[in-house]
Amino acid sequence: MKKKRLVFMGTPEFAAIILNYVLDWPGGEVVAVYTQPDRPSGRGQKLKPSPVKELAVQKGLDVYQPKNFKQEQDIQVLAALKPDFLLVAAYGLILPGKVLATAKVAPINVHASLLPKYRGAAPIQRAIMAGEPATGITIMLMDEGMDTGPILLQRAMAIGIDDTAATLHDDLAHLGGRLLVEALDKMVQNKLVPIPQPEELATYAPKLKKEEGLIDWNRPCLQVHNQIRALYPWPGAYFDWVRPDQKEIRLHIYPGKVGPDLTEKVAPGTILGVEDNLIAIACADKIYYTPEVKPENSKALDAQSFYCGYLSKKCVSG
Repeated sequence: MKKKRLVFMGTPEFAAIILNYVLDWPGGEVVAVYTQPDRPSGRGQKLKPSPVKELAVQKGLDVYQPKNFKQEQDIQVLAALKPDFLLVAAYGLILPGKVLATAKVAPINVHASLLPKYRGAAPIQRAIMAGEPATGITIMLMDEGMDTGPILLQRAMAIGIDDTAATLHDDLAHLGGRLLVEALDKMVQNKLVPIPQPEELATYAPKLKKEEGLIDWNRPCLQVHNQIRALYPWPGAYFDWVRPDQKEIRLHIYPGKVGPDLTEKVAPGTILGVEDNLIAIACADKIYYTPEVKPENSKALDAQSFYCGYLSKKCVSG
């Protein structure tokens, strides 16, 4: 059977992991890669290519980086590639119908949730924040809506109590790559039947904002834990702590674990000390343990270093 012509569209590391799986699919050939334009990065604000572009250049693939598809010429260039499949994973653009129509067989999207739940930009983080026990990958046919097209394949994955957005991201990316290749195999054999999404079950996962990282310690400890691990590594969770000398500093909190019930009445957000190399912080109902914190404009500190620097002049373990 003649190899299918594939155009891959994606931008972040999530998409780069999936692209590696596509490159190994014997049934197709990646004829081009589309990714977002290079962005300024770091202190020098030098232009930095996306992870997908870096991989594509390494593999010797042709790379296209239109700002959007509002110019007819960009659509004509894509059409001239004669793709059988458009394969999209975290590209970062809503694709117009003219772009989707360039795929002779189908435009296919890889989405990191069990659609129709958590449509949108931040499905991994929103699922963790909501305390979901599971998430997964959906392979879907694309239409002009935001993650609204018919479902081709789905596979669930458990969310562990200690999973963060970072750990779940990598696991889901690899699952997405495997499931996309499985879907391609089945599509060329006409073994897949698209299933419309039940709109009444749809929920949305809007883009994250930095201010969502502010921790309200008046909430139950499990909710706080879900927030901290959902927002790690970006944008990160934080709160404004009043030091023993009454100066206020912003502390960024790293994912930890839910501890025991509070045995005495103490104001939520109070740093209780250090136990077993973990910093103990009071929530509404329990103690939250974190292995390290990062004061604003400073380096990250483990529990002992934080204790020595902020809680004790004698620097004796608490």
